[in-house]
Amino acid sequence: MAAARDKIHPAAVEVELEPVSHDRLANLCGPLDEHLRQIERNLGVEINNRGNRFRVIGTAGIVDVAGRALRDLYAATTNDLLNAEKVHALLESLHTDTATIEAIASERTIQTRRGKVRGRSPNQRLYLENIQTHGISFGIGPAGTGKTYLAVACAVAALEQDRARRIVLVRPAVEAGEKLGFLPGDIVQKVDPYLRPLYDALYEMLGFEPVASLMERSVIEVAPLAFMRGRTLNDSFVILDEAQNTTVEQMKMFLTRIGFGSIAVITGDITQVDLPQGRRSGLRHVIDVLSEEEGISFTFFTAADVVRHPLVARILNAYERHEKKSDYPREKD
Repeated sequence: MAAARDKIHPAAVEVELEPVSHDRLANLCGPLDEHLRQIERNLGVEINNRGNRFRVIGTAGIVDVAGRALRDLYAATTNDLLNAEKVHALLESLHTDTATIEAIASERTIQTRRGKVRGRSPNQRLYLENIQTHGISFGIGPAGTGKTYLAVACAVAALEQDRARRIVLVRPAVEAGEKLGFLPGDIVQKVDPYLRPLYDALYEMLGFEPVASLMERSVIEVAPLAFMRGRTLNDSFVILDEAQNTTVEQMKMFLTRIGFGSIAVITGDITQVDLPQGRRSGLRHVIDVLSEEEGISFTFFTAADVVRHPLVARILNAYERHEKKSDYPREKD
């Protein structure tokens, strides 16, 4: 098992692009680093750079593909002006080898009273493996990849098997285009609608009445992130959802709330940050800080892991084609 954990640990590659040219580097990164974000979304990695030095963090094997993409795209900037369509074409030509992930990600099954839950894709199975073998696990990737649903399944199983005394659901209270202040109720009630995906998964696995009963007894607790300060959570299964909207300080505060016998799962999409401009996402930052720490795992999902109605994939592809053709500027992530 120790060997398997080492392989699951996130990998990182350093890429130094030569010769140094500020114009070519700007061409590579794109407006507001949009080309880098496109590579991140496509391959499920994180890319940080300072000048011509790039650091790619993600799953072993995938980071090498991303490094190759950076080198190939930089070579293309010699005589070509990059755009989203050209970046997409190059990424499509790269074939990601998932054999390593397949070998590591055993057929993990989560047993709840209402049935079994299993990962459908290699990354989902890897995610379940990570949650089962690490005290703190990060699930990073786009919506629909199952990162929240699988985390709730693990929490329910831990509660039913007496490996956790309670489930704590946490979310940052960040406005995503809507104004929370106009919603009725106190801060808990304002945040409550945003936790609906977590509730839906709980209802599916436990039923409506058991969930209501467990919440009345505080066995299942909803805690806005701001209310976590000063607490210590022992013997708990804690899920922090939408973690891309935490600040660096909030992420540090949350991680230091974890007590003895507790498990924490943090989920989010680093390409969909709703923080005010100039505030760095705590989720993006924590990947750099903790990627090499023992006992902490990172699972990076891609669009290939989306498990929803088949029409969803067609809708996403249609929007992507439209954005490439449109002359209107895209909103900043």
